[in-house]
Amino acid sequence: MFFVSELIALLCVNLIFTQALGTSTLLVAARNKTNFVAIAATITVFTTFGTMGAFFIDKIVPSERDYWLLICYVAVIAVIYIASLFILNLISKKFFEKCKLYIHLSAFNCAVLGSVFTVHNKSLGYDDFGFGDYAFFGFQSGIGFVLAALILMAANKNLNSSKVPASFRGFPAMLVYIGIISMAVYSLK
Repeated sequence: MFFVSELIALLCVNLIFTQALGTSTLLVAARNKTNFVAIAATITVFTTFGTMGAFFIDKIVPSERDYWLLICYVAVIAVIYIASLFILNLISKKFFEKCKLYIHLSAFNCAVLGSVFTVHNKSLGYDDFGFGDYAFFGFQSGIGFVLAALILMAANKNLNSSKVPASFRGFPAMLVYIGIISMAVYSLK
């Protein structure tokens, strides 16, 4: 259940940050099932590879210099971003043009950086938290983020309906809904 509560927290952070920018990547992508599947898969790939990179960063950066972690984690995500664009361009120009939007939207999603920090904090409590644990946590984070987005997508239409007061409609109602879902998930522990 720790996994689910962490994913709901990541989703909340992502919604709060992206609302300030005016859009939420997965909610916009959810309008088209093909886009949603592509972005969901890409976010899962980025969270998995990002946490795998975090394993090496955590081994290299000494604990007394943990202020370097943010820079190193962002650098790892940037390397994965550039490498994925380069590899897709080598494979096929047509496939590259089709997928580059998903990579742009997914690489700099709050779920990716959030999962990297969460796995770092989780690894501090275990002496034997290995490479496979980091990779599996990243995969779980990506899948969980997508499942949480599906839960929000299902409620989005009702939370924006005319039955909800105008001042509460949309984002405020979504935050309350996320809070209620988070409490329900947390009670399952």
